[in-house]
Amino acid sequence: MNCVEWEERIALHAGGDLAPGESAEVERHLAGCPACHEFWTGLCGTLNILRDEHRAGIDPAHFTAVRSNVIAEIERGRKTWRRLAWVSGVGIAAALMIGLALRPAPLPAPPLRVAVRIPSVPLTPRAEKPANSRLQAKSLPHKGQPVLIKLQTDDPKIVIYWIAD
Repeated sequence: MNCVEWEERIALHAGGDLAPGESAEVERHLAGCPACHEFWTGLCGTLNILRDEHRAGIDPAHFTAVRSNVIAEIERGRKTWRRLAWVSGVGIAAALMIGLALRPAPLPAPPLRVAVRIPSVPLTPRAEKPANSRLQAKSLPHKGQPVLIKLQTDDPKIVIYWIAD
């Protein structure tokens, strides 16, 4: 026979948890198998020791010692979290201080724009063109064409165009 199949039933028999028909079958096997009988004897001895110890009351001093050890362990865990929170807070504050110290400076304000009034040019009456002057005729625009005047300022980005009739 394979005694591994009997181990669970022998353990239940030692604890008194088998039905009467199965208990008789286990006892027949124990009578014929010395290895299983030794296993059963060991289990019964261990169960008796446990039952005797369980019947005896536990001294309240043992409960007090266990309670104080548990509370000490809980406090040790709280101290770790407090320390972690404190170190994290200091780290965040340091990071903010470094960030503020290294932030880029604000951009300079744009230069003030001053509107300059260009003095108006006094209007002069058109001179009559002489009939014999070809040079003046070429330099003056033909009637109906606009005149484009380009005014350059000190700033090369500012150029003023004036279109006149």
